[in-house]
Amino acid sequence: MNFNLNEAIELLERTPKTLESFLIGLSKRWLQSNEGEGTWNVTEVIDHLIEGEKTNWIPRLQIILVEGEKKSFPEFDRFAHLHDSLNQTLHDKILEFSSLRTENIIKLKELVQTELQLDQTGIHPAFGSVKLRELLSTWVVHDLTHISQITRVMANVYKDDVGPWKAYLGILNR
Repeated sequence: MNFNLNEAIELLERTPKTLESFLIGLSKRWLQSNEGEGTWNVTEVIDHLIEGEKTNWIPRLQIILVEGEKKSFPEFDRFAHLHDSLNQTLHDKILEFSSLRTENIIKLKELVQTELQLDQTGIHPAFGSVKLRELLSTWVVHDLTHISQITRVMANVYKDDVGPWKAYLGILNR
């Protein structure tokens, strides 16, 4: 097993600052472009990350630790953020994400005290039995997935302008 709680926390703590440093102050086109019908722009990805902080990671962690396999996780609506139209600036959204993430890491550290807890299980509505270490690993990889998605969406803004170099730009050739 490769999972290490302290290493996971290292990455989870850095995601908000990474997004803030990379995105704040960029032109609207960088933030509002997407990859076509049914895809998300950068702002929508941030909204999705906020939704996850509110309703996904810590609630599921608590279910595993308290209920175990007696109670299934509630469904996570991966598209809930598309139904709320809050008129926040990107800066405000990243501040909210950062605040929620800080609170969630504090809760994570309070709730997970031993290696043994990482093997506790809960019931995912689609996957069945899952371990706490799998949930936490997924949280980390989820962050990395969306950081990758953000950079891919942004790279696509210039995909028609790079000319023959497109052959060497893997981000444009997925």
